[in-house]
Amino acid sequence: MSGAGVDMACVECLRRCWLVGRLGAFIQVACDDRAGRRTPELLRLASEDLVAVVAPGQVDEMLDWSESLDEGDLKSQVEAAGCWCCCRHHESFPAGLFDGADAPPMLICRGGGVPLRELSPERSVTVVGSRRASGYGLEVAASLGRELAAAGLNVVSGLALGIDAAAHRGAMERGRTVAVLGSGADRPYPVSHTRLYREIVERGLVLSEQPPGTEARRWRFPARNRIMAALAGMTVVVEAASRSGSLITAEMATDAGREVGAVPGQVTARFATGTNDLIANGAALVRDARDVLDRLIGVGTDRPVLFGPELSPGSGRVLESIEQGCQTIDAVSMFSDRPVEEVAAHLTRLELQGYLHGTTTGTWSRTTLAAPYPSATDD
Repeated sequence: MSGAGVDMACVECLRRCWLVGRLGAFIQVACDDRAGRRTPELLRLASEDLVAVVAPGQVDEMLDWSESLDEGDLKSQVEAAGCWCCCRHHESFPAGLFDGADAPPMLICRGGGVPLRELSPERSVTVVGSRRASGYGLEVAASLGRELAAAGLNVVSGLALGIDAAAHRGAMERGRTVAVLGSGADRPYPVSHTRLYREIVERGLVLSEQPPGTEARRWRFPARNRIMAALAGMTVVVEAASRSGSLITAEMATDAGREVGAVPGQVTARFATGTNDLIANGAALVRDARDVLDRLIGVGTDRPVLFGPELSPGSGRVLESIEQGCQTIDAVSMFSDRPVEEVAAHLTRLELQGYLHGTTTGTWSRTTLAAPYPSATDD
């Protein structure tokens, strides 16, 4: 799609995209410490008004520069970056993005695993949460991504550390995922997720409203969040503290007329304060993919059962021990009546197979991946 994609954007939308990119530093100053609230307000403004607000001393200069941009040159820059683009005047532009006055005029994309025209609110779920996530949060995010993708939905997130990355990885195990960036679509952010970014480009879709080569700035993340919120029929927050960018995404989803869901957490956990507050204030309680499917598609929708690989001899009893509440090697050893050394080997194997999640403190917990019981190879 990269070759034809440059013909899916008009010159007016291309120029607006590059103008907002050039105004990045000015918008950052204008947003001050209220980026989450201020950014959408600014992006609603027409180009002349936007320049007048954020760079009042350079209105004529900026507008003349924007008008001088050549359509062919801009499209060549998109192609040179390995990207393609689509503006709001093309039939393939995602329908959900028309719901907001601050909608982006254009998207610059990489990858073709998720056609833009299929990125509709009815078939898409946004999963977001804390960058400093707990093991529990990471497992829930991965499970949601995995099960929602298996049900045929597009899993949307922001490529950030923590919950975002877990949701993307889970989704790619069974289906499709979309990463929305606060940088240019050709610049993975954070850089530590370059490998994940490349996997999504190969099998899914990466998109941004910023010109190629654009660096991440603080205001661009709330801007990115409003796109994620509008693309999906439901935004699910997995973990979030009381002051979190994920809560801004949830608020933007509500403003766009979308559903908001939250995963409950321990009442004493700081990173669950935001999600528990969302539930208390009326957000949908999300325990697994079925809760999302019930709200988005309809009650009674079958939840896909995801089975893992065949268990090796002895692993079934060890897995049963974890399911019965044993969390340490010693406890599993006593419950399963097996030597500690043998139990340790089974636990490691079960984690690699996706059945268990181990922590640095030496405890183990069960994932949602179903085992092919009964195991003919177990004793």
